[in-house]
Amino acid sequence: MNEPSQQPQISEPSQAPQGRVTRMLLRWLMRPARVAAVETLSRRLRLIELEGEALRDVAWTAGQKIQVAMGAGLSARTYTPMSWDTGHGRTRLLAFAHGDGPGSRWASGLREGDRCQLFGPRRSLDIADLVAPVVLFGDETSFALAAALRDNSRAGGALHMFEVTDVAESRQVLDGINLGQARLITRSAGDTHLAAVEAEMLRLAANGAQFVLTGKASSIQRVSRALKAAGVASLRIKAKAYWAPGKIGLD
Repeated sequence: MNEPSQQPQISEPSQAPQGRVTRMLLRWLMRPARVAAVETLSRRLRLIELEGEALRDVAWTAGQKIQVAMGAGLSARTYTPMSWDTGHGRTRLLAFAHGDGPGSRWASGLREGDRCQLFGPRRSLDIADLVAPVVLFGDETSFALAAALRDNSRAGGALHMFEVTDVAESRQVLDGINLGQARLITRSAGDTHLAAVEAEMLRLAANGAQFVLTGKASSIQRVSRALKAAGVASLRIKAKAYWAPGKIGLD
C-alpha cells in the first residue's frame, strides 16, 4: 500500500543492551507469545496471529490495545487486536509496514515461530456498549478495529467508512479480512475529501446512528465538529486518535 501523504511517527527503539531492571520489568509486565502465522494481505499490511499460554483466559473486549516490545529496552508499538481466543490463547492483529520505524521492521521481518513480548490488553477505546446502527470512520490504521467491531454482536452490521491513500490495495486488504462492504474515500490535497465524509455522516446522523471516529487526529476533529454542530449529542460519539503528523506516542 502506498503510504498516506503523512504517516504516524514512531519512536526508534533503544539499541542499548537490556539491563537487569529492564529484564525484570519485561518478565513482570509482558506476556510472552509465539508467532503462529503471518499472512501478507498487501505490500505493506500483514495479518499476524500470536499464541501462547500467557494469552489464555485473558479478559479482552473489542477496542482494547496491546503493546508489542520492539528491540532492546522498553520501546513498544501499539496494535488493536482484531480478535482474541482466550480458550486457545491466540490473538490476531494487523501490522502496517511503512517507512523504517521499529514497527515496520518488526512486521516486515516476522516469520512463523518467532517470539515476542506483549503488554496488555488494556483500555483504549470502549465500544462494548455500542448498539446498532453504528458508523465507524477511520483510515488504514482502523481496519483491525473495524474487524473487532464487526464481531461485536450488539453493534453488528456497522457501516465502515475509511479515508485511504490507495483504494485498490485497501480494498484488497479489506476483502482479505471480510470487510469488503466498507466505503473507501481517496485522500486529497488539503483534505478536501472530508467534505464528502461530513455530508455522509450528517445523513446517517439523522437516522440515529452512533459514531466511532478513529485514525488521523485532525480528521477526527473535523468530523466531530460537524456532527456536534448538527446537534449530535456527545454521548453518540466515541473518538480515538491513532496518529497525527509529526507526533510520537499516539496509540
